Amino acid sequence: MPKGSINDIQVFLAVARERSFTRAAAQLAVSPSAVSHAVRLLEERLGVRLVSRTTRNVSLTEAGERLFHSIEPHFEGIDSALAALTELRDKPAGTVRVNTSEHAATSILWPTIQRLLPDYPNVTFEVTVDNAITDIVAERFDAGIRLGERLDNDMVAVRISPEMRMAVVGSPSYLARHGAPQTPQELASHRCINIRLPTHGGYLVWEFENDGKEYKLRPDGNLAFNHAGMARTAALAGSGLAYLLEDFAADEIRQGRLVPVLDDWSQPFPGYYLYYPSRRQMSPALALLVDALRYRGA
Repeated sequence: MPKGSINDIQVFLAVARERSFTRAAAQLAVSPSAVSHAVRLLEERLGVRLVSRTTRNVSLTEAGERLFHSIEPHFEGIDSALAALTELRDKPAGTVRVNTSEHAATSILWPTIQRLLPDYPNVTFEVTVDNAITDIVAERFDAGIRLGERLDNDMVAVRISPEMRMAVVGSPSYLARHGAPQTPQELASHRCINIRLPTHGGYLVWEFENDGKEYKLRPDGNLAFNHAGMARTAALAGSGLAYLLEDFAADEIRQGRLVPVLDDWSQPFPGYYLYYPSRRQMSPALALLVDALRYRGA
């Protein structure tokens, strides 16, 4: 393929990502007219229209969408391979973009990043806190952190925490007024604080297991939040029972401000995993973070 074709394809990819000639031009450090000219030359060579232009926006035609999705992964692979050459430097450099939940960010990711920063000044850590399940490939993250190891087949999962448990907790004042449930079925007569899931919009299922018996429910209650921190705050105020990560309520449990109930029904499950696409060549900066986060046991 002629060298000019490669350059024009790179320009087209920038336009497709940005949906704008102006933003693509800024990204490539060229003029908008040069971007428009390159895309037009590519269209002429291919004999199909790739981009629909209006005075206000830019969109891809069906052919443009097909070309974009077909070739972008290959160019990403080239970029990753070139970035990996920084391994030849004395220390890693570059940007690592991570998508994670709030609890994992504060309890695991930030302490690790804080430890790495003084020794690796050329590495930039960009952390996006998002409690929804994000497509890290589509959103161009290098890695994500979530509970459990059940991930897509094209993902590599690295364990970064010990096993965890969920806990049903209530304040001493609430338990003094309403008593402590002895079985999950008794939760039906209690005020339960629900958490609405950001991805599907439904309530978090409370899951229990004891002596081989499993029990799942979405309890009734007159309080619901889309944030575990608010559910914890409501439980501390005596407004009901909350279903939280035991680690998330550890300080309050240790101080006696929250009391766990149904402890025999709370079984451990896989904790946090960092995951990233297996088809991408890992950059030295990401390899640094993976190694620092890797769980090596107690």
